[in-house]
Amino acid sequence: MVRARPDSPLLFEIVERPDFSFETAAKADGLWPVAGMDEAGRGPLAGPVVAAAVVLDPDNIPDGLDDSKRLTHAQREALFETVLKAARAVAVASVCAESIDASDIRKASLEAMRRAACGLSVQPKLALADGRDVPPGLPCLGRALVKGDQRSQSIAAASIVAKVMRDRMMTDCGRRHAHYGFELHMGYATVRHRTAIGVHGPVKRLHRISFAPFRTADSEA
Repeated sequence: MVRARPDSPLLFEIVERPDFSFETAAKADGLWPVAGMDEAGRGPLAGPVVAAAVVLDPDNIPDGLDDSKRLTHAQREALFETVLKAARAVAVASVCAESIDASDIRKASLEAMRRAACGLSVQPKLALADGRDVPPGLPCLGRALVKGDQRSQSIAAASIVAKVMRDRMMTDCGRRHAHYGFELHMGYATVRHRTAIGVHGPVKRLHRISFAPFRTADSEA
């Protein structure tokens, strides 16, 4: 796909879209079914990290699959419903803020992906993980793909499911903790969020106390 660059309407860039080539190659090697795995929520100051694992039906791949960050809210919501209907299996898992603080966000993200893969109703022979790391303890072989959500349709589908599920969780948190605006920033370190933390303090079991600015505040106390 060719599109105008946002920094210059006179320049264009080629935007690669994910395809099914990794899955097709794995199938030719006898590794089938293939699951795609991705997570949402590594960077926020609050909320869980959420992962999804998806086994797509090669005869019924939804149109428009892409890295969830390159889609609008409406596109993600529509594709979320389509993936749930079309995929052979979908599983979601999360690791809470307290568990993130007890280990670290990298380990928590990998653990969430492992749990999602283990929760699939269809046992994969290979799991493709977005990023540089293969989650330990998978129920099958694993392979890491850097920028996998922009290269593999299975991972792209997982990225959409994880993002939508996490956004819905944070929207619910916004209803329960109205001062923080979680439904607007999803726990990320926006000015509104950081201001609310300064006024009301962190929410127990929801904010990641191991993250800055909480560590900075502790060191200055």
